[in-house]
Amino acid sequence: MNTNFHRVAVVGAGAMGQGIAQMCAQAGAQVLVHDVFPGAAEKACQAISMQWQRSQDKGRLTAAEMGQLQDRLKATASLQELSSCDLVIEAVVENMAIKTALFAELENLLSPQAVIATNTSSLSVTALAAKLKHPHRFAGLHFFNPVPLMKVVEVIAGLGTDETICQQLSQFVTAMGHRSVRAKDTPGFIVNHAGRGYGTEALRIVSEGVADFATIDDILKDQVGFKLGPFELMDLTALDVSHPVMESIYHQYYEEPRYRPSVITAQRLAGGWLGRKSGQGFYTYIDGKAQRSPPTAMPSVSEMPPVWVSSRAARRSDLFQLLKELGADIETASAPSNQALCLVAPLGFDVTTSAIVERLDPARTLGIDMLMPDAASRRRVLATNPATRSDMRDAARVLFAKDGKPVSVIQDSGGFVTQRVLAHIVNIASDICQQGICSPADLDTAVTLGLGYPQGPLTLGDSLGADSLLEVLFNMQTVYGDPRYRPSPWLRRRGALGLSLRHDISSV
Repeated sequence: MNTNFHRVAVVGAGAMGQGIAQMCAQAGAQVLVHDVFPGAAEKACQAISMQWQRSQDKGRLTAAEMGQLQDRLKATASLQELSSCDLVIEAVVENMAIKTALFAELENLLSPQAVIATNTSSLSVTALAAKLKHPHRFAGLHFFNPVPLMKVVEVIAGLGTDETICQQLSQFVTAMGHRSVRAKDTPGFIVNHAGRGYGTEALRIVSEGVADFATIDDILKDQVGFKLGPFELMDLTALDVSHPVMESIYHQYYEEPRYRPSVITAQRLAGGWLGRKSGQGFYTYIDGKAQRSPPTAMPSVSEMPPVWVSSRAARRSDLFQLLKELGADIETASAPSNQALCLVAPLGFDVTTSAIVERLDPARTLGIDMLMPDAASRRRVLATNPATRSDMRDAARVLFAKDGKPVSVIQDSGGFVTQRVLAHIVNIASDICQQGICSPADLDTAVTLGLGYPQGPLTLGDSLGADSLLEVLFNMQTVYGDPRYRPSPWLRRRGALGLSLRHDISSV
C-alpha cells in the first residue's frame, strides 16, 4: 500500500461507515471499526465479510485473499483502542455538536502525526476543526453511498488544513480504486453544489404550470440522456433527504437565487409524501413501481396546414431537414401565409415573445426546442402560447409524430424544459469554477461519477456551445426578470473569447 495510512479507524458503523471500512481494508490498511451502539461494529464487520464471501463465490477473490482481508478488519469496543491509528475517518450522524465532541476526544488519544477526517456532506470542515488544538491535521473525506460502487471521493481542505494531508488522503483514495477530487470548504463542496441545478429548475418549471412531473422526466431522459428524471430522482433519494439539502445550501449561500428551493417540495415533505419509501411522492408507488397515467391519444387531423419556419429559428437547417423527412408542405416565403402553421425555435425566449417580436399570428404559432443537436430525433418538444389554436397544436403534434417518435406538448416557457435545465446546470458548474472551489477537470469527474450525469456539465456546455447557453440565460433573464439566470463570469468570459469551459487559467 503506497500511502502513509497503515492503521485506519472508522468511527460510525452505519451503511456509510461500513462501506468506508470495506474500502480501507481493500486498500491494504489494518482497519478498526467503532460505534457507540453495542454490537453495531461487529454487525458491520460481519456484513463486510459477507460481501467478500460473495466476491469469493463469484471467483473475484481467492480463499487466500479473502483470509487476508478478514485479518485486516476488527471491531473495537472503545475509542481508546484507536490510539495507535494513523488515520481516523468519522462517519457518525450529521450533527455539529456530536462530531466536534468526538473529534476533541480523538485528538487527546491520537499521536500528533495522526490525521482525523470527517465524512460530512453538509457541515463546514473549517467549523468542525475550529476547536481542535491541531486543525492542520483535519480534513474532509466525503464518500458517497454505496461506497464500494460510487467511485468518487471529495477531499476537502479546511482553512487550516496542511496541504500534505490532502495529498496523502488523495493517495489513499487512489489505493482504494476510487477517484479523488479536491474541493474547497464551501457549502455542498462539489457534487451536492453542482446538483442544485437539476431538481430546483425542474420544480420551477412545474410551478409555472408548463408541464407535469412525468412529462419533464421523459423530456430530460430522452433529450439529454439522464438515467432518471428529476422527479424520479427525488422520489428515489426521498424528500426528507433532498429538500433539507436544498434549503441548507440556499441559506449557507445567503439566499443566492440560483439555489432557491421550492414550496412544492416543502409542502410534500410536510405532508409525508417523501417518495418511494413512503409509497407516495411525485408518483404513487405500488409494490415499489411508479404508477403513470397512460399517454394521451393522438388527435385526429383532417387536413394538415402548410408549415412556415422563422428565419431566427435555432438549428434552422436541421429543422427544415426534419420537416422534409416528415413530408410537411413547407412555405419558403419571407412571411407566412394566412393558413400556415408558424414554427419558432427560440433559445431562452418563450413562444409569446417570439411571436410578438416577429409579428406572427400567435394563434397559429408554436415553438419547438432545437437546442440539442439530435434531441428532436429522440423526443420532440413543442410549446404552445396562451393564444395558440387547438387545431394548430394538434396538427403540429401529428406532424412531428409521423415517424413514430414521441412528442411532448408543453405550455409556454422561456427556454422550454431542456434549455433552461441544462443552462442552469452549466451555469452553476461554471460558477463553482469561478469561485475556485475545484478545477474544471475535477468538477466534471465528480459530477459524472457522483451524480451519474451522461456528461460533465462543462463538457456538456462545450458540446452545446457557450454562446448558445449564454443566449438562453440572457433571454431567460429578460422573460423572467430573475437574477437566478444571470450568467456566471466564467461562462460569459469563455463564451465571449471562444474558449472551452474547461479552460483553466491556473494551469496555463
